[in-house]
Amino acid sequence: LPQGAIVLIGVVASVLTQVLGIKDALTGFSNTTVWLIVSAYLFARAFLKTRLGERIAYYFMKAIGRRTLFLGYSISLTDLVLAPAIPSNTARAGGVLFPIVRSVCHAYGSEPGETAKKIGKFLMFNEYHTTLITGAMFLTGMAANPLVAEFASKILNVEVTWGTWFIGALVPGIITFIITPILIYLFTRPEIKVSEEAPKLASQKLKEMGPMTKYEKSLLVIFILTLILWILGQPLKISSTTTALVGLSLMLITGVLEWKDVLEEKGAWDALVWFGGLVAMATGLNKLGVIKWIAESAKAYVSGWEWLTAFVVLALVYFYAHYFMASMTAHITAFFPAFAAVMAAVGAPPLMVALLLGYFSNLMAATTHYATGPAPVYFGAGYVDIKEWWLYGLILSFVYIAIWFGIGLPYWKVLGFW
Repeated sequence: LPQGAIVLIGVVASVLTQVLGIKDALTGFSNTTVWLIVSAYLFARAFLKTRLGERIAYYFMKAIGRRTLFLGYSISLTDLVLAPAIPSNTARAGGVLFPIVRSVCHAYGSEPGETAKKIGKFLMFNEYHTTLITGAMFLTGMAANPLVAEFASKILNVEVTWGTWFIGALVPGIITFIITPILIYLFTRPEIKVSEEAPKLASQKLKEMGPMTKYEKSLLVIFILTLILWILGQPLKISSTTTALVGLSLMLITGVLEWKDVLEEKGAWDALVWFGGLVAMATGLNKLGVIKWIAESAKAYVSGWEWLTAFVVLALVYFYAHYFMASMTAHITAFFPAFAAVMAAVGAPPLMVALLLGYFSNLMAATTHYATGPAPVYFGAGYVDIKEWWLYGLILSFVYIAIWFGIGLPYWKVLGFW
């Protein structure tokens, strides 16, 4: 069954068994975090409809795409720019960027098989890992990130705002973003080092697209305004959801989106159902004492440990448990409440628990070729074989963990997160 159907059945079952009342079971559908993710899906539709995301990619490619490594960075920078507005990594990496990456590979004569090493292997694997990093950097960078924030509120009693998430990810995120393309370049050793093909292709595509339309310009202004309000939301006392709904309203007023676009965005309404249902059930688990019982029961296994040791070990288990999962949302739903509760029970600071598990909920998809939505898309392109995908992914997972623990922990100490 689809995810939304499973959650809806779960909500109905909780009412029929009288575990939750009907009002409690439906509270998740009015939750502010749920509407944040709905709005973010509609931002993604606007970028796809106006083709602004494509234009940004081609501008980067034209400017810095002559060298293969920098070409990889140009695609990565596009992902970074789009991540706050396109919460689905499948839509971002698979819908917007995959066709562009595939076109570039074709332009260089790099196809699956013997010519994959020319440039395709590097570009494909690099963009897949980039979208995990950019997803980790923004609360709206991956569809299930707001679920982490909502669980943190219900289970850890700590508020994770858009700005808090972004500031916490800023330093380790930028370092990871810079280092990863270099490592993948060394792993894949592309045969083409310098060429004019990518800038030529970008120039040709931009010429075909013509000048920016009024809708692209409107969307760009609305997006920048939304980002500013997200960053300054706390001091201005404007919630992330209010900001997202303001952006959505402006898109409707300016004609960037029509009402039929809103109605046809199935991903947004699917997210409303599964997200709202999960929030309601998670609230019920906490209210009925289940989370507290899990924490107290599991606490015995790490009793006597210093909290930081327990925190690190549990975080590693959480990360590598993703070898057995094919969905980030399913992983977060299954493991986050219990792991967060146990970490807090042994004395780990709640905000740091929420943020680290949130960041790891993105980076853990480095592990397999089925770890998240874009994985089958990029693996299925045929440029990277399964042995390389798993081996390089394992090595990169070590790098990610080293950066987010080694640099993240001291950085969060300076920020006062623990």
